[in-house]
Amino acid sequence: MTNLRESLETSLPIEQAFATIADFSNAPQWDPGVATSERLDGGLLGVGARFRLRVRIGPLTAPMEYVVATWEPPRRVVLTGRGSGVAAIDDIRFEVVPTGTRIDYQADIRLRGPLRLLEPLAGGTFGRIARDAREGMQRALDRLAAMA
Repeated sequence: MTNLRESLETSLPIEQAFATIADFSNAPQWDPGVATSERLDGGLLGVGARFRLRVRIGPLTAPMEYVVATWEPPRRVVLTGRGSGVAAIDDIRFEVVPTGTRIDYQADIRLRGPLRLLEPLAGGTFGRIARDAREGMQRALDRLAAMA
């Protein structure tokens, strides 16, 4: 298993930061590793909400489905994902700080099936993906803050 941790701060209020990031249908706006995302169910966001993403793998994309496992607005959302030989748990926490909101993002990623043999070699690749996601999240939140 690869464990990734990233943090950032935004001047957005916690409610707005949470609403933007916790709704994974917004993931293509902040994660360059996500080509598309769609909500698979209706109603209010919360535990059990489902999303289908197409994640970039080099020049290709692969499907992943995420389900909200924990929903504690505006402080925490946990999503579990599966697809294409990968299982992930994304735990995203939000905290009020004097300048706005701090976001701590932790992802536990496991390769499954035959791909698990590559897991010891995948840490650097997953680390780069996590840094790209953090930087994309920072840019997207900064854009929203500039519009406020």
